[in-house]
Amino acid sequence: MIEPKFNTNTMGEAKRRKEALGEKYGKEANVLPWLPITKTQSDLFIKWTTRGTWIGIGFLAVYWVTIRFIGPTLGWWHIN
Repeated sequence: MIEPKFNTNTMGEAKRRKEALGEKYGKEANVLPWLPITKTQSDLFIKWTTRGTWIGIGFLAVYWVTIRFIGPTLGWWHIN
């Protein structure tokens, strides 16, 4: 008979890990031990700041086009 090549004791490993970690089992690790921010919170922060940066760049581009092209074309002001 051919023996399977995968470990059939996965349930025992999970129980051993749960006993070893105690209250920390199933909780997400912090980015740094002294900083109370989890890795998921860190990823979420990066996601939102990146999105905010692109929104800011978009507003800056619209502002520049308005100042440089739209305003002078409509006669709001003149650029020398």
